[in-house]
Amino acid sequence: MIKNYLRTSFLKIPLVLLTFVTWSSFAQEPRVFTTSDFDLLGPVKTCLVITDYGKEAFEFDRKGLLNKVTTIYSDTDYDISYYKYSSGLLKEKRLESYREDSLDRQTSLAHIYTIDTLLKKVVKESVYSYQREFLDQFQYKYDDIGNLSAVIRTTIEGIDDTQITYDTLRGEVTKTIDVNGITERSLRTAEKQEKGQLLRVELEKKFLKGEPYKATETFIDTLGRKLREINFDYDLEKSGFAKSGEVIYQYEEQGFLKAKIQKSDKSEKKQEYIYQFDGHEPSNWIKMIITPDNQYTTRRITYYEDESPEIKDER
Repeated sequence: MIKNYLRTSFLKIPLVLLTFVTWSSFAQEPRVFTTSDFDLLGPVKTCLVITDYGKEAFEFDRKGLLNKVTTIYSDTDYDISYYKYSSGLLKEKRLESYREDSLDRQTSLAHIYTIDTLLKKVVKESVYSYQREFLDQFQYKYDDIGNLSAVIRTTIEGIDDTQITYDTLRGEVTKTIDVNGITERSLRTAEKQEKGQLLRVELEKKFLKGEPYKATETFIDTLGRKLREINFDYDLEKSGFAKSGEVIYQYEEQGFLKAKIQKSDKSEKKQEYIYQFDGHEPSNWIKMIITPDNQYTTRRITYYEDESPEIKDER
């Protein structure tokens, strides 16, 4: 259900990040998510997302930290994810699967995080099944300025060594990720002025067995909104990247996505987003329609009430 919500919406985070770590190839460090990552404004307590595919319920604490996610497939089949924090840092994550209203211990997982800052910061993530079986261990190592520099994954099958390096040249920073000595991805970040607007430009290259095969260039404004995305495929004959398509994003006054235009050499497809907002200040959208497919997404949002100020004793 999270997958469908993210596909039909435009959240700032891809599905893979909601698991807090991705191991398809690009190493992602544990990350704390808040209401802003879900395009929610104000003191949101709960957000129930309803689509044709099912329901997804998000719960947040008063600081906006994500505490719980419930993915509902039917009245008796659902998944629940719990997140616990200490001093604003993720300390524990539990992923529980329920089938026919019973906890499935074979597929339920516990992620435990510990942090060592004695020399350089090291975060250790240990993953166990609800049957108390050790499954995975990750060590996230950081450099002197706080950048993730290495991820060591240990399983019963062996060790994967991910090294992340950063190179700066003429104001551009390139982040390269090597897994077991083979380059898998690189991300070059730069700034440029375009039509009087300062943009962050990210060029991400993907490698297969150390050889380039895809790339994406993304243009992002100072509000963190993706404005344009250019996709490339690697042309073996020309030994270089060739443009395969482009996606343009347009936003309405409140900053929500208004239109998404996908272009290729042979076709062009435009999706438009229509919203209904609640009466809260600041307001959130509670219904979104994507045309021309007429896909509907509804959100039921509750807010924390203002805490009463403490009454001072004037005596």
